[in-house]
Amino acid sequence: MSAMYGKTVVVTGATAGIGRVACERLAALGASLALVARDRPRANALATALRRAGAPSVSVHIADLSRLAEVRRVAGEIASLPRIDVLLNNAGAIFNRREQTTEGFERTFALNHLAYFTLTNLLRDRLQAMAPARVVNVASEAHRGAVLALDDLQTMRGYSGWLAYKRSKLCNILFTRALARRLRGSGVIANALHPGFVATSFGNNNRGIFRAGIGIAKQFMAIPPADGAKTSIYLASAPEVANLSGLYFDKCAAREPSAEAQDDEAGERLWHESVRMTETG
Repeated sequence: MSAMYGKTVVVTGATAGIGRVACERLAALGASLALVARDRPRANALATALRRAGAPSVSVHIADLSRLAEVRRVAGEIASLPRIDVLLNNAGAIFNRREQTTEGFERTFALNHLAYFTLTNLLRDRLQAMAPARVVNVASEAHRGAVLALDDLQTMRGYSGWLAYKRSKLCNILFTRALARRLRGSGVIANALHPGFVATSFGNNNRGIFRAGIGIAKQFMAIPPADGAKTSIYLASAPEVANLSGLYFDKCAAREPSAEAQDDEAGERLWHESVRMTETG
């Protein structure tokens, strides 16, 4: 049970659902945790529980990851940790109504893609310094059917929450593949995953029929968070994937994503647009 002893795992969206389960299981494997969350009382409570359960070290970092200024700030905090071995980009949400952050970005795109992109690139040097290291990006089977609209990355035309979410999950996979190409030979691997349709608070930030519909679907179709976290934990810790990078996993096995998710030319264009928007990468 000490497979991760001496390693530090950064987990975003750490206090609920699959993020919380991943923290608990990785701590049980001996990992130290850096928890990134919006709610300080919940994060502190989780940190206390993890320490009581035997986690060697737990740090708490509070940020709204839909805001790039906060991503940069929290990255600076995390970069000061003694080591970073795994970055698990897990935080994400769906927004039925189109909203813009104070920085002018559509909120789904900002939280689900730009936060992954920015935090990873700001911590990239630290990860490479600790190689072998890993980046794990929580994507979704929802990416299937989505097409990257490079002239409308923030879904200003014909917005729906589901469309923006699907596109953001496509971005996660394209980003993962582009990142893996840049990390080749560095000792750092990057993989994406589908966690399953999990019974968490996902969608609860919305109102009305949209929230009710997601709630009903979760009652009849969702799997428990313990099952949804398995692939994240596997990619963060399993020795079998130590030399695999740029792949998409489902149920702890590599799976081919959609053709659009394998369009590396589009992935490069997304990368360069993301650099322009965030001034990182």
